[in-house]
Amino acid sequence: MREIIHLETASRETLVDITDQVRAVVGRSGIHDGLVSVYAQGATAAIMIQENWDESVQTDVVNFLARLIPKGVWLHDAQDGNGDSHLKSGLVGPSETIPLIDGQLGLSSWQNIFFCEFDGPRQDRKVVCTVMADELSGSHRDA
Repeated sequence: MREIIHLETASRETLVDITDQVRAVVGRSGIHDGLVSVYAQGATAAIMIQENWDESVQTDVVNFLARLIPKGVWLHDAQDGNGDSHLKSGLVGPSETIPLIDGQLGLSSWQNIFFCEFDGPRQDRKVVCTVMADELSGSHRDA
């Protein structure tokens, strides 16, 4: 089962918590055991699993990547000024796979799923959420 999650981002670089949207897709799937793939479409976006308790962690991620990969010093900047965005996206990666256990995302208490925007703001970012059932369990849990 596959759905597209649509997002609007408000700043150039930000982490957007999409855990609730992914949970909603899982709920609509009816699948109880398997895998959930979350994939950011776009060459300047990524997906990250990170702590959800304190927003300072998300801010630290954005600040760390800005120091590691500064803006305005890359060859691609001559094209459209977002060379750093492409490098950050490539470093973090476009997807995460989360186990689906008894109908619940297999995240710990302190983990959430974040869409990483590195070239915003954008009006329509897309995240492909694919829910796959374990072959042995089928799409629904046996009663």
